Amino acid sequence: MDTEYYDDIIIGGGKAGKTLAPALVAAGRKTALVERSLKMIGGGCINIACIPTKTMVASAEVAHTVRHSAAYGVKASAPSVDLAAVIQRKRSVVEAARAANLHLLETALDHDLIIGTARFVAPKTIEVATVEGNTRQLTADRLFINTGTRPLIPSVPGLKETGFLTSESIMELEQLPEHLIVLGSGYIGLEFAQMFRRFGSRVTVIGQREQVLSPQDLDIAIAVQTLLERDGIEFLLKSKVLKVDRAGDETILQIQVGDREVSVQGSHLLVAVGRAPTTDTLNLAAAGIAMDASGFIQVNDRLETNVSGIWALGDINGGPQYTHIALDDYRIIKANLIDGGTRRTGDRPIPSCLFIDPELAQVGLTETNARQQGYDIRVGKLDASAIPRARTSGQTDGLLKAIVDAKTDRILGCSLLCHAAGEMISTVQMVMQAQMPYTVLRDGVLTHPTMTEGLNLLFSKL
Repeated sequence: MDTEYYDDIIIGGGKAGKTLAPALVAAGRKTALVERSLKMIGGGCINIACIPTKTMVASAEVAHTVRHSAAYGVKASAPSVDLAAVIQRKRSVVEAARAANLHLLETALDHDLIIGTARFVAPKTIEVATVEGNTRQLTADRLFINTGTRPLIPSVPGLKETGFLTSESIMELEQLPEHLIVLGSGYIGLEFAQMFRRFGSRVTVIGQREQVLSPQDLDIAIAVQTLLERDGIEFLLKSKVLKVDRAGDETILQIQVGDREVSVQGSHLLVAVGRAPTTDTLNLAAAGIAMDASGFIQVNDRLETNVSGIWALGDINGGPQYTHIALDDYRIIKANLIDGGTRRTGDRPIPSCLFIDPELAQVGLTETNARQQGYDIRVGKLDASAIPRARTSGQTDGLLKAIVDAKTDRILGCSLLCHAAGEMISTVQMVMQAQMPYTVLRDGVLTHPTMTEGLNLLFSKL
């Protein structure tokens, strides 16, 4: 087999890889990008994660607003959700984004955009089984791995035999589940739980931990669960699934809850317990690339693997699994390899947002983290109902919380459970990055009436 030579090869066209490829070409590097499927051009975010889920969340919010329109003095008939139409709207949004990304990559790479499955055969050499049925061997001075993750499927007796939904397949359902059981009480599970409850399904969430959203402080987790229970979602926490069966149209779960065993049955089961790295098909052993016990590629703070000239970007490197972090991975590579910089991962803030309604946005340390790290802290809390804009919009649910270093007055972390929290958290993050004291937000002149104005009130509570 003839070997094709490149300066750079990118395996996987997710957020980091698809953004890096045009930058390398613009820098004069002969670059190839290998993506396993045309349906995954642009990566997980636009095809199976952020964009499609938030498109469906928007539909669920519309249904909820119509259902409660009388509270605003607007009379409307009860909404009828056409799930097939919701799915079609989601597909249209995804297909437009995918087409735009395909155009970007084809413009930059031309024939060096290769659709197929790659595997290492040597430290700097890969073999690609193309979708056309051919096999190509490529080698390069530098390689960048950006293959992302897939749904993690736990080892539960009967699970694989009875059938289940994942975060991907549930977004192709065109008939509404009568009773959706959600296995997992983290970000993915809770977003789908509220979404389908608002579409009209009965929903039960089963969580292994004592609280939902285990990385969050208990007060925030309780506030989230309380809001979701108000929507009619049922919770079974501190639970272990012992066995899964199927009887007719029902899925039956045998669950241990504390010291008792209960049976839960529903029409559909969603498995949402996390994500697994897509490293199993890469044959990383042939390149000598080190992985951790879960299969994520190990990297240093410059995203370098243990093999010189090979980097791992995005979810595959075991860091926070957010698209904005993958984008910053690209920035680090560009800064260090193209612009001559020395950027590292250690000094960047990690913002996140859970897109339930109201949203939960968080940046920096939680109160628990801060105390564990030995900080002398001040904590401020504010009910969302205290914010004037929340009252005018009828969006008064939620809890805002700020953690400040008592010695320096700098913000260590912030959790916002409220309407528009995903937008508000960026203001807090900018103050943190600028290393300004919390008083900038306490005393700043912020537009009235806006949700961001609530930061004045929150930081006055310290």
